[in-house]
Amino acid sequence: MIEYKHDGMTVASLHDERTGSFQYVVVDDTTKTAAIIDPVLDFDPRAGATATRNADLILDYVREKGLTVEWVLDTHPHADHFSAVPYLTGKTGGKTAIGNKVVEVQKLWRDIYCLPDLAVDGSQWDRLFADGERFRIGTLDAHVMLSPGHTLASITYVVGDAAFVHDTLMVPDSGTSRADFPGGDAHSLWCSIRAILDLPPETATYVGHDYGKDGRDVLGRSTVADQRRDNIHVHDGIDEAEFVATREKRDASLPLPDLMLAALQVNIRGGRLPDADKCGTAFLKVPLNRFGPGAS
Repeated sequence: MIEYKHDGMTVASLHDERTGSFQYVVVDDTTKTAAIIDPVLDFDPRAGATATRNADLILDYVREKGLTVEWVLDTHPHADHFSAVPYLTGKTGGKTAIGNKVVEVQKLWRDIYCLPDLAVDGSQWDRLFADGERFRIGTLDAHVMLSPGHTLASITYVVGDAAFVHDTLMVPDSGTSRADFPGGDAHSLWCSIRAILDLPPETATYVGHDYGKDGRDVLGRSTVADQRRDNIHVHDGIDEAEFVATREKRDASLPLPDLMLAALQVNIRGGRLPDADKCGTAFLKVPLNRFGPGAS
């Protein structure tokens, strides 16, 4: 874990090399109360096997620091890794939450996966945050910004002088995340990014992914000022039309994430694996000919 110090707050960052994902523990230094954001459940697609290596490293940190976990938070239903929220909630007792637009994502992917019994009311989480809603992590003030574009349900958590932007922004030399998934939209992504970039310039932006572009060290953090000056897709001087054209051209060249079709059917359930079939084994679905060259 790498720790970043803020005024009255510590942000601990854990990077999962397999998926390129960052997971965060936000700690109120006064009360030792914490929130976990976007934890990863390990999944080996060759074996169809899950594991808790990442989540257990987070638990080790929580125990080492003597923390009380108040929240286990999702920024959106992830397409590139399984969520470890249920596992960590079971171990810590923290409340779960996500943005309230998750119900639209659930409806969309329920139909894609043909899951007629899936509850599409967000009841898989303890709390559904609305845009602008405020909450606390110990004594820390936090609020939610609706950040659609990458997905319909994407949100940003702003805690003090830190914004957890996940797939809305990447570090400046990597730009932004794609907007071509079902429910995604490059125009919406632009508006979400500009709202984030209107935060105070010293605000730290903690991203959800980095892959060590051109062999550099992996990065998970920059600032609003860095983003406005250096982000290759949205630095000051780039307008909406130019951004949308760049984003849509790049998205058209990208394959689906390796774990997308496996991960989303888990993550729209709040990270819960499918129930076991009559034989006692749980199975994942793959929608055939829905995506890719063979799709209409």
